[in-house]
Amino acid sequence: MRTAQQGSRLPAPVPGLASALVWGAGQLINRQAGKAAFFFAFFVGTLVWEIATGNYYAGMEFTPRSNGGFFVKGLWGLTTLGTQPREMTVTGLSEGDNSIILMANGLISLLTLALLAIVWIWSIRDAARYRAARNAGAEPERSREYFKKLWDGAFAYIALSPGLVLIVFMSVLPVLFGILVAFTDYNRDNLPPKNLVNWVGFENFATVFAVPSWTGTFLGVLAWTFVWAIVSTATAYAAGFLQAVLLANKKVKFPRLWRSVFLLPWAVPGIVSALVFRSMFNGQFGPVSQWLVDVGITDERVYWFTDASQPNLARAVALLVNLWLSFPFFMALIGGVLTNIPDSYYEAARMDGAGPLQQLRHITLPVVHKTVSPLLILAFVSAFNNFGTIYFLTQGGPDNADYRFAGSTDLLITWLFKLTLDNRLYNIGAVMSMLIFVIVGTISVWNLNRSKAIREL
Repeated sequence: MRTAQQGSRLPAPVPGLASALVWGAGQLINRQAGKAAFFFAFFVGTLVWEIATGNYYAGMEFTPRSNGGFFVKGLWGLTTLGTQPREMTVTGLSEGDNSIILMANGLISLLTLALLAIVWIWSIRDAARYRAARNAGAEPERSREYFKKLWDGAFAYIALSPGLVLIVFMSVLPVLFGILVAFTDYNRDNLPPKNLVNWVGFENFATVFAVPSWTGTFLGVLAWTFVWAIVSTATAYAAGFLQAVLLANKKVKFPRLWRSVFLLPWAVPGIVSALVFRSMFNGQFGPVSQWLVDVGITDERVYWFTDASQPNLARAVALLVNLWLSFPFFMALIGGVLTNIPDSYYEAARMDGAGPLQQLRHITLPVVHKTVSPLLILAFVSAFNNFGTIYFLTQGGPDNADYRFAGSTDLLITWLFKLTLDNRLYNIGAVMSMLIFVIVGTISVWNLNRSKAIREL
């Protein structure tokens, strides 16, 4: 009886420490065999996975590269990015390390360990808390009761856990991989598998912000990207608002027909429309330039997208085409908002002597803006990263002699594409992607926090 009483007064940290060393050992000390088996299964599975994927029984001196399993070799590869370069021989490339594959495998192993660490911490805290509760006089709890209570109380989290795992490996992993590339020398002059990639710290960031040609290109492209995002969002919103208000007027006949006509630009794929407009504004063969010459507006054909001395021509055309493609979205959205504004608002305004413009300013515009403002922020972010319109319409042109691998209409996202896909400057491209993420994320969070519609959720 004395022994049992002493066991019940076992200090709470002891089972927690036991589970920290061997998962489930603390639960076994607490006489919860079911929970002990549950956590111990994760512990054994991790060890078996590591041993089965390694060469721990090979008769040689142990090295992480040669003998390590999934976790040990993965973390080694992520840290070193390889130590043995591959060389070209008569029979092809020799055996060696591919730094990029090692980085990817290392990230996978690191994220897997992070998920397993959640289970490990869970086992430690559960063992310590249960022992503390027993020492305080709580009734013993069987493992089956614990898991039933867990299922009932945390069913939503259990159901969401597979989605969390998918998010970790499908979303978090690529983001982390891109961030890590920004700290390496992975570029066209140092490509695996023949060459090993090395960690270079903040050298790439110093290149972007310290080398004048790179800094000038970044600031110039960034400035135009902001102008593009602000103007394209504002004009699309204004045009959509105007069209929605006009179509909501009871004097307009056949509003559904007009609404269907105006939705056509949005229904056609944007890439198709961009390519059509690119052909129409072709400086050499396009009908727009030819028409301007025929009617005497210009003496010669206008090279909209290739005239380096007039980059604003290409920018203006890009903004007009984007307006054509994007205003139907706001028209449809605002049209739905207008139908939900009670007529009593306008009747009261008319009784107070308010005219149509005053009703528009003090009733329609505030209600619409309050409802649409979060989507305006998302539209700004979408315009900031609008790859398709710029790339397929102007391809970043016209050329700019002062820019590095960028044209006068290139946005940050299209410049990033050229840096990586066209010029294989993966490290600089990764720096650009991080900067885009920081800029867009900061603006989005700041604006969403200021939005009344978000604060009221």
